Amino acid sequence: MQGGPAPLVPLVVGIDVGGTKTHLRACSGTDVVVDTVRPSSGWRPHDPGEAAQWLAGLLREALPADARPASVAVGAHGCESPRQGALLQQALGAHLDVPRRIANDAELLVPALGLKQGVGLVAGTGSVAVGHLADGTLVQVGGWGAVLGDEGSSAGLVREAARAVCAAHDRGDPPDPLARGLLAAFGVVEVPAIGAALESAADVSADWGRHADAVFSAAAAGSGLAHDVIAAGGRALAALVTRLADRGAAVDDVVVAGGVILNQAALYSALDDALGRELPGTRLHPLRVPPVEGAVELARALL
Repeated sequence: MQGGPAPLVPLVVGIDVGGTKTHLRACSGTDVVVDTVRPSSGWRPHDPGEAAQWLAGLLREALPADARPASVAVGAHGCESPRQGALLQQALGAHLDVPRRIANDAELLVPALGLKQGVGLVAGTGSVAVGHLADGTLVQVGGWGAVLGDEGSSAGLVREAARAVCAAHDRGDPPDPLARGLLAAFGVVEVPAIGAALESAADVSADWGRHADAVFSAAAAGSGLAHDVIAAGGRALAALVTRLADRGAAVDDVVVAGGVILNQAALYSALDDALGRELPGTRLHPLRVPPVEGAVELARALL
């Protein structure tokens, strides 16, 4: 007697929508059915209807024609509050009537490492940290953009480096390696022109952040100013974790992601040192797997 067809394993879909690229992964059990990366162009998180339509289009294009996901979880760049996530989650329901969750992309970090609780800390072009209270309430700190905050991010470091160079100029100090590096990066010939160069940026975070290498190169060349900027960036990132602790979030484990913090050992060390002073016993984990793995875990948890 032959048995019937094997039962279908639910297809779970995780999506990591970043500022520049989007990573979608669909899994059936432990098998990866789809794994695709594409640009995030057109992503408008502050318009729930448009963002939901964008996600629905992504799912149609990426998944096999006969595939219907059993659950979908999205970690979304620019999803800055639980209210915004709830609105987008509701809007997506018009296109996809399955269990779904929309979260900030920093919420993917802890589940990506298989941890049950902890802090997700991102320091890339911008910076933000998220954690949860004992009742599961999300708490987010930072993420205010390069004009108001984002300390310790690539954009924030460049902003603070420019301030340090301008202050040194006011003191009458000759240009050091940091000043010379910023002048070259922004294509200006004297320190007083740096402010105008910063203000002329079309996309402040991206246009400032792409010059962060000048800060680290200057520190390697012996610039005390650059060293101080990096150390302050590490302290500022640690302060985000301290704020979460003060509000009652679990901070025993901190999972760190983002291009500048993972690719610049000086900043990572500054963060590690500051955390060791402010929150002894906190364990720092660099994320070495794609954040989309955390989205897949969130999608599995919806079943």
